[in-house]
Amino acid sequence: MAHERSTRSIRKRQVIRAARTWIDGAFFPATVVVEKGLIVDIVGVRDRVIGSTVLVPDDAVLLPGLVDSHVHVNEPGRTEWEGFRSATLAAAAGGVTTIVDMPLNSLPPTVTPEALMIKRDAAAPSAFIDVGFWGGAVPENLGSLRPLHEAGVYGFKCFLSPSGVDEFAHLDRAQLAAAMEEVADLGSRLIVHAEDPALLHDHAELGRGYDAFLASRPAESEASAIDAVIAEARRTGARAHILHLSDAGSLPAIRAAKASGVALTVETCPHYLTIVAEDIPDGASEFKCCPPIRGAANRDLLWAGIVDGTIDAIVSDHSPSTIDLKRSGGGDFGLAWGGIAGLQLGLSAVWTEARSRGIPLETLLPLFTTGPASVAGLTDVGRIAIGAPAHLAAFGLDDRYVIDAARLLHKNPITAYDRRELRGRVRRTWLHGKQVFDATDGGPGEAPRFRGSPRGRLLSAAAARPSRPAVVASAAG
Repeated sequence: MAHERSTRSIRKRQVIRAARTWIDGAFFPATVVVEKGLIVDIVGVRDRVIGSTVLVPDDAVLLPGLVDSHVHVNEPGRTEWEGFRSATLAAAAGGVTTIVDMPLNSLPPTVTPEALMIKRDAAAPSAFIDVGFWGGAVPENLGSLRPLHEAGVYGFKCFLSPSGVDEFAHLDRAQLAAAMEEVADLGSRLIVHAEDPALLHDHAELGRGYDAFLASRPAESEASAIDAVIAEARRTGARAHILHLSDAGSLPAIRAAKASGVALTVETCPHYLTIVAEDIPDGASEFKCCPPIRGAANRDLLWAGIVDGTIDAIVSDHSPSTIDLKRSGGGDFGLAWGGIAGLQLGLSAVWTEARSRGIPLETLLPLFTTGPASVAGLTDVGRIAIGAPAHLAAFGLDDRYVIDAARLLHKNPITAYDRRELRGRVRRTWLHGKQVFDATDGGPGEAPRFRGSPRGRLLSAAAARPSRPAVVASAAG
């Protein structure tokens, strides 16, 4: 019987061989051995290992599954914008095996433990990859964040300017200070949409020209809000994170804060690294996002922040909506819904731009893997290592393709990347050792294939936290 069990175990073993495998910050020829969803061994690419074997072609690399810590899934409540099934399918096609979902624009927003449970119930039957959840810090729940923290959220998101939805109000400066104090006490993190409303010039109608929209959300607004976040993080000792950095002029303040010991991280997004204001046509409201896409000189400085390590993560800020909302007002940038749909395309889009600048893939990969994992406090994903979940992706470095929004797996066929030619494409994705996506199945023009039913896991930060010691009453007392 023991021999039979051993034979069955060998048959279930997954063996993935690649001439270039991303391990500990470099590429090595390696064989990754997987059992029961975990990486159990990493050996030489020619070492003999018995099991079901996959050979990654020499023109591709084997990567850890990517991590995207900034995704708006919108289910429940606004599932017509995006839902867990469509979002996680798109993520898998982009090599992403772990996302952390934002607390808005779902209904209800994730600002109470009850709302978190509703969201988890929505995600459970539909997720093709692993999903964690952010909580929200809004004026109504300040002072009461602990129950949501203990329910397993990875931290708390707040806005310093209006969020765009009435049910998720922004914090003023006094409320920001209170939130930082509470988050510091919990040992959690505050992730901040940093724009100063006093410096915004929003109008209901701005017209079809992008320049008016860009002028309505100046870089000074980001800089002012980021300065406020840094000051409160320094005062309280809280961990703080700057979301979707658009203004490269804020990088010196962020560098200085980090150097002085402030517990600060910062992310940017593929659209800020690959698109420039000068190229956005009139009426093309699919390019609207907040903070906005800025000019070419600003983009160059953001890339400098990538190369020098100031920026910790590149994440999608996937914030989709229906076509009607994106085209509201006939392309009026003041009336259209803001948000870029790009969950499926992040690595390909950024790699296309990076290679044109002579920046190697090795520079990018930490920002798509361990960087966002660290931002969220996820300790066991974004790496190929013994004991880690077998989340993997095969990436064809030179694959060329032209984006057709109608063929993307996002729910709504509208994206700022439509008709762009990209280099580099995810060919296969594995989750817990099981192949969930294969772009190589079928012929040219056929839809990519997904294997099996949704098997993503719902993640909880509470599971990774040490339990509190029990308080034992004194017999004398």
